[in-house]
This record gives sequence, structure tokens and C-alpha cells, in this order.
Amino acid sequence: MSNGLVIKDLRVSIGDKEILKGINLTVEPGVVHAIMGPNGSGKSTLAHVISGRPGYEVTGGSITFDGHDVLEMEPEERAAVGLFLAFQYPVEIPGVTNVNFLKTAVNSLRKARGEKELDPMAFLKLLREKAKALELPEDMLKRQLNVGFSGGEKKRNEMLQMAVLAPKLAILDETDSGLDIDAIRIVAEGVNAQRSPDRAFLVITHYQRLLDYIVPDVVHVLAYGKIVETGGADLARRLEKTGYAEYTPAA
Repeated sequence: MSNGLVIKDLRVSIGDKEILKGINLTVEPGVVHAIMGPNGSGKSTLAHVISGRPGYEVTGGSITFDGHDVLEMEPEERAAVGLFLAFQYPVEIPGVTNVNFLKTAVNSLRKARGEKELDPMAFLKLLREKAKALELPEDMLKRQLNVGFSGGEKKRNEMLQMAVLAPKLAILDETDSGLDIDAIRIVAEGVNAQRSPDRAFLVITHYQRLLDYIVPDVVHVLAYGKIVETGGADLARRLEKTGYAEYTPAA
């Protein structure tokens, strides 16, 4: 039984600077949570620590996912239990095609879970089904991973990765950064098509505009290392009008 992501009093530092100062957050299966906040508030740090990016020192607290102690796991182990991170800036990997990248990723996860690996024909059938559902041109699958892709194509590619890997929790780390409105719609359509009772989303964004398309169930405001307010989608709309001034230390 999936009980989702549970973060308790998480404290994280880089060097001698404390970035996260006691985060408490529960993301239940099937629920879309959004985290908003000013630049430098710790939003991306939270995403990176959950997914296992090196360079951060966890000085206190815990992260569990479906009962697993996330902080004791390697990044690939976190992926195997169902965690997925969509990057703010997806990397380019010359010489590796989309097809080969995804086939390796899918079979690595299946192997880690004790499942039988997909043969090439079964994998291609799965990939084509997911690409068709996202209205992706098939020639995109043969291209080198993100090489020469536009911002919108990179994001659409990440939605394909999410669809093929079928995570239990997808974290979108400022995935709308630098995108035009058409590309934002692509991301939103990819997310909305994959909402299900078994899949949760943690959408991290600076702007409310993405949340016009991915309407969250819960919105949190993260400011200066702490969650300072939690509400519904109307909280995001209010922030669009008022900004984050009320959450500054002076306020």
C-alpha cells in the first residue's frame, strides 16, 4: 500500500549555510502539490535532496517514501521505488538516442524491482503507445537525447520519459523556467494526461501561470527555508497579484 512521501523537520545545508530550516510535508498518492516561493527560498534544494543529487548535507530530519528511508538510498534506488525528477534544464547527451536511453532506463528499473526486462519489440510497442498519446512525432525517438531540441521539445521529451517510466511520484523542478506559453501547455498536458489515483506530483514553480494549466490540489509557500503557508489553488492566484513581499523577513 502506497503511503506517499513524508518529510519531517528536514534541515539541509550547503557548506556553512543552512538552506532548508525544518520542512514538514506529506504528499499523498494521487494528489498534486505545488510549492511556490521567491528565488533562493530553497525550492530546488528540496527537489534535489529528495531525488538524491550530491552536494547537500542533510543535518536533520527524515524523508520516507512508501516506508523506504529515502536518505539512505542511492539515486537509482530512489528511481526504482518510483521517484522521478523532471529537470529545470534537461541535459543533452550526444551519441545516445532517445530510444536507447529510455530502453536502458526502463529495463534498469525493471531489473531493480525483480521484474523481467522488456525485449526490444515489447519496449518499442510501449514507447510508440506513449509517444502517440503525447502526440510526439516518431522521428523524435530516433534523435540524440535533447541534442538540438528546442525548450518545448526538451519538456515534451521529459513528459515522454515520465509516461514510459510510470513513477509513483513525479517532481517537476521549475520545469516552466524559460518556456513560452505553448511549451508550458505541452508540459501541463503531459502532466494532466498522467494524473491518476496512484501517481502524485510535486510541482515546484516560481510563477502561477503553470498552475493555470496544472490545477493543484494543495499549494505551499516556501520562503527562506520554511513552509510558511498552505492552501488551495486560490492561494497561487493570490500570490500572482500580491507577490512574495508579505513573506520577507521584514514583513
